[in-house]
Amino acid sequence: MDNILIVDDNHAICQALALMIELHGYQAIFCHTPEAAVEIVTHKEICLVIQDMNFSRDTTSGEEGKQLFYGLRKLQPNLPIILMTAWTQLETAVELVKAGAADYMGKPWDDAKLLNSISNLLSIYRLSQQNSQLSRIHSERMSAINGADLCGLVFGSGAMQRCVDLALQVARSDVSVMITGPNGAGKDKIADILQANSPLKDKPFIKVNIGALPLDLLEAELFGAEAGAFTGANKTRMGRFEAADGGTLFLDEIGNLPLSGQVKLLRVLQTGEFERLGSHQTRKVNVRVISATNADLADDILNGRFREDLFYRLNVIELSVPPLHQRQDDILPLVKHFIGTNFSLDKTTQQALLNHYWSGNVRELENACKRAVLLAKSAQLTLHDFGLNPNTANQVAAVSRLHHSSEAVQNQYFVNDALEQNESDDASAGLIFEPDKQQIEAALTQYNGVIARVAKSFGLSRQALYRRMEKYAIRVTKP
Repeated sequence: MDNILIVDDNHAICQALALMIELHGYQAIFCHTPEAAVEIVTHKEICLVIQDMNFSRDTTSGEEGKQLFYGLRKLQPNLPIILMTAWTQLETAVELVKAGAADYMGKPWDDAKLLNSISNLLSIYRLSQQNSQLSRIHSERMSAINGADLCGLVFGSGAMQRCVDLALQVARSDVSVMITGPNGAGKDKIADILQANSPLKDKPFIKVNIGALPLDLLEAELFGAEAGAFTGANKTRMGRFEAADGGTLFLDEIGNLPLSGQVKLLRVLQTGEFERLGSHQTRKVNVRVISATNADLADDILNGRFREDLFYRLNVIELSVPPLHQRQDDILPLVKHFIGTNFSLDKTTQQALLNHYWSGNVRELENACKRAVLLAKSAQLTLHDFGLNPNTANQVAAVSRLHHSSEAVQNQYFVNDALEQNESDDASAGLIFEPDKQQIEAALTQYNGVIARVAKSFGLSRQALYRRMEKYAIRVTKP
């Protein structure tokens, strides 16, 4: 509740003003001397002051009120102060209004006018306080960010700002962090930020893309192998854990780690101990582990593909990197970064880039920018240079918005039911984006061949997606 301070040497006036103020939902506090008023403003949260100009008997000069006014302004420069007196002097009124007095009223006062002034002044005061708080938070945040190493990350969205803020906060600790998000969204960049701003920034930082390693070599890569441990192992190999000892190990695509490797990884996380392949000698390391995945590990746990105890060891803190279509404010800053200062965009192209779904996220956007720069016939890039169709981009943007509306999701089920009954309904549904062969193949790669997730990304039923795959002769090879 807003606290309003009334300062007047007349008890009856204080009580009358307090009653009127409290009847209109405010909290009234009153005192009778300038000294008491200064004490209250110093120690209490006051939102507005109504003060008299004279406090001594038979005094009409207004000097006491002026001294109090300037004293309160010194304590709180933005505090709204309404001056009230039975002895109005034009010169004094002009001086104090110029000095920042919010209003100057004579006695007896007009209730309606006074209440209207109070309401307006409190609204402005609250807004100024909120703006000050936001400015302070922004200043503190920018101060923290300005002193941080963002590893060249380009962003402009609130979603990425929150992700970066949390990453900088977590970086100072040694807990395990799991970075989640779709392929190409920038998970590796967040891992770089974690390392660059941690106490281990000068220690080893070893990266392993588990999805890019053959299954039969994964354990040897992670834990090392003695000569002769397997065919082709002609010499002793140091594993990535040993290489990262005292520093950080980044395990990308952790969802692709086989169960046998998960058991050994869990042991290292719990005890720091492991053995090289072909060796019985136990080795001990001290390594911070950062992992990343685009997979639904909760679903993998339910289906026995990922250990639940390992998940909780890795996922002490989760940093979620949103897909690019949920970070529209990042798109144009990223484009300007990728195309450089020698090229520009017209408004039509900018809008099409904003509307495009970007199923491949930042990686797809970067490739589109490279294409545009390569094919450009002038310094101003066009839709044609990016390979975009404005109508298609608008359709994809509509599908993106549908996916974030619960009502639209319900409608989508009805549309999918119709699609399963009659293929001709696909074109007439109106809510469905029609993907081409390249987009379907890209989505299959992004979602590791999981048909349900690919179909959902396009707003289609699984049966409708299968029909399109059959049309384009697309075959799925399970990883």
